[in-house]
Amino acid sequence: MKIKLAFKLLYSKFVSFFAEAIIEGFYGGFFQYKSNAKKVSSLYISYLKNYNSFIGFNAKFKSPPITPHGLNGIHISENVVIGSNCIIFQQVTIGSNTLKGSPHYGSPNIGDNVLIGARAKIIGNVFIGNNCRIGANCVVVKDMPPNTVAVLSPTRFIMKEEMMENNFSGILEKHV
Repeated sequence: MKIKLAFKLLYSKFVSFFAEAIIEGFYGGFFQYKSNAKKVSSLYISYLKNYNSFIGFNAKFKSPPITPHGLNGIHISENVVIGSNCIIFQQVTIGSNTLKGSPHYGSPNIGDNVLIGARAKIIGNVFIGNNCRIGANCVVVKDMPPNTVAVLSPTRFIMKEEMMENNFSGILEKHV
């Protein structure tokens, strides 16, 4: 039993180690690999884990999105539809609302030529029109008409009378 578990772990580490080389080298990139894959494989899962990402196997893409920072932290739920020529920055969540009976139950549908800024969230059954821009850290939970820009409120500044101490002590400094 322990030998079988050891081999399983060794295989998992082997696949994880070579996932990027295989997908980038043999398939020409993740989205080319995804479009040709017939089912979810350990290679598929390992590649995404290496980037702390998730892209649902049934997510549909008209064309591979542009990811300027790679797949770093990108989460795209299972039934999302994304149009062509979309740009998705790091740490973006395009997530389904799976709470039955809620107003926006379902998955996002994103049009063509959409730019999604870093750490933006698009949640639930919403439609993002063509040629939209979603700013960094925006949370979109309702439909967005074509040619629209979503931005956060202006930054608020809170003045302090006393000087604030902004020291940082990282993990390594505490243990040395």
